[in-house]
Amino acid sequence: MFRRLFLDHPASVGESYGEHFGVATRTGMTMIGAGLAALVHGLLPFAFKTTGSRTIIRLHTEIAQKRAAQAAAEDQKKTVEFVI
Repeated sequence: MFRRLFLDHPASVGESYGEHFGVATRTGMTMIGAGLAALVHGLLPFAFKTTGSRTIIRLHTEIAQKRAAQAAAEDQKKTVEFVI
């Protein structure tokens, strides 16, 4: 039960629990910051004109690159021949 709740998902994305905590926390804080900037932008249209969209693009790029690297690593594992 503990493993399913706390360890399976981080392992599925190639991270330990601690690494996943750090990445998820950083991502969440970044999203909160961008959300607050968007709220201010709604009230003051001259402020934070591109903060929200730039943040979304940056986070998407980071996630997509990480997934691509993990997929490449998995493909590499499948193609390695072992000689005994």
